[in-house]
Amino acid sequence: MSSRALRKLRGEQGLPDIVADLGVDISSEEEDVPQPVPSGKKKKKKPVQNPFDLLIDHDDSVEEDVEEDQENVEPDEHQDSLVTESLPQATGKTGGKKRKKKKKKKGGDKEDKGSQQNPEDDIDASIRAVNEMLGELPLQPAASSEHSTLPIGSKSLLSVEHRHLSPENEMKRIFGASTVRGEQRSRTRNKQHKRSWLSQPKSTWPPLSKSGISMKLVETKRGCQHFTFEHNRDYQKVQFDFLDAVESLNPNNITAVLQLHPYHVDSLTQLSDVCKMSEDLQMASELIERALYSFECSFHTLFNMTLGTCRLDYRRAENRSFYLALFKHLTFIGQRGCYRTALEFCKLLLSLDPDEDPLCVLLMIDFYALQAKEYKFLLRMYQEWEIHRNLSQLPNWALSVAMATFQLSREEEADEEEADDLLQKALIMFPSVLSLLLDKCSIHPDKEVENHHFFGPQAQVSQPEALGQLVALFVGRTSPLWKEPEVMQWLERNVKVVLERVDQADPLVEECRKKRQLRYQGTPRNIYRHIIVSEIKDATAALPRVWHCLVLT
Repeated sequence: MSSRALRKLRGEQGLPDIVADLGVDISSEEEDVPQPVPSGKKKKKKPVQNPFDLLIDHDDSVEEDVEEDQENVEPDEHQDSLVTESLPQATGKTGGKKRKKKKKKKGGDKEDKGSQQNPEDDIDASIRAVNEMLGELPLQPAASSEHSTLPIGSKSLLSVEHRHLSPENEMKRIFGASTVRGEQRSRTRNKQHKRSWLSQPKSTWPPLSKSGISMKLVETKRGCQHFTFEHNRDYQKVQFDFLDAVESLNPNNITAVLQLHPYHVDSLTQLSDVCKMSEDLQMASELIERALYSFECSFHTLFNMTLGTCRLDYRRAENRSFYLALFKHLTFIGQRGCYRTALEFCKLLLSLDPDEDPLCVLLMIDFYALQAKEYKFLLRMYQEWEIHRNLSQLPNWALSVAMATFQLSREEEADEEEADDLLQKALIMFPSVLSLLLDKCSIHPDKEVENHHFFGPQAQVSQPEALGQLVALFVGRTSPLWKEPEVMQWLERNVKVVLERVDQADPLVEECRKKRQLRYQGTPRNIYRHIIVSEIKDATAALPRVWHCLVLT
């Protein structure tokens, strides 16, 4: 290392010595040159920030002298600023120092280029290292699809889109944005509540500080994250007060609990039922939305309802209120005519536990899919779930799939042969549906159908009780879909074909009769829950009384 470099390293060389070495007159450019800070009698230069840079400059000095005549390009302002920390900038015609800076930049560019040649390899290596320490990410489809009990496509099938969770968005699509916006002008913007996807907070709602509910991540298994809600001690005390209020059979006691604890979920749900019985549907719906808002504010940071991989165990009492609130909310939304939004909430509710399906969402998701004209979604779900869930054994799915196929054939102007075959198989499997459906639609069948034993009263008497409940539930919910003239003509045409097949002793008729007798020997608990919560009179009329108090447990 030269003596000049050593002086620079020790900071002993002042500005005059540097200028003298460069041979530059700075009398006219003093304002451009930063003044060194005086220290005693001598003006010492600030020491170099990185002394090892001097070694690099010294090693490269030989090459720079060789390339001195070949480099005439001036560096930019950014390149100059990299060196001004160690040496005040001097202006002049000679470019020795600038060439050294140019050389250093070239070396840095080579290093940057080498480090950026394969950035994905470095990222992948880092991810692999993290996965080895923490385990694979639970939300990766590739890692979860091999061990999941559901088909591969069900992960995206149950995914939820935030834009479809708002009934206001659907109303804008139906009635126009200007109409809906005009109704919302009187509403002031609510700044005291957080943004919510499950509900629409009102300005009249009290502020939510601490609800007493929290969510905990229990485990990650088979690519799914299992969560559970938890109640703190204060919330548990309020829960006991609520149970006392329910046992008193006085709704005013429940109202008193809500005045002290405005976001107690069970009190909100119970008071919503009271408002519904008094035909105050708007207040009943708003109370359910407030309960959902309380739940959403307590979500875990990893709880992502859009992926369809988050699970909640219905067997835990803390989780049941969330199931019931979602079920009641989508029912209110469906009554407002927002069927697409109700379908999205069905997907969300089903994704919480698709294997057990504690509230039997499969008995109503087909109805909202048909009302929303999501025929392809319905057919896709039937194709993917039929193998492991036997959806064709449910009357609503057998007839809804035929309806969806028929509607698609009408839209695409295709042949209706496949839809006819599906409807005929459904009528042969569930003959008791026809008389109840026609009666619900206020249509009197012709004498040939009425007098035939296959579709007559004997079909209802001979079927098992569990099957009768499913048929009554289907007819009570989906009868409006069959009132269209085109659909009724399609049904009438295929009923006549079914009667011909019965008279010709088609083997399928006897096979279906044996299936009806062997199956449907008992009603599962989740179907009872669905019948109770849905409150469809046609289905609840035949429900045993003992289940009214035990069904939701």
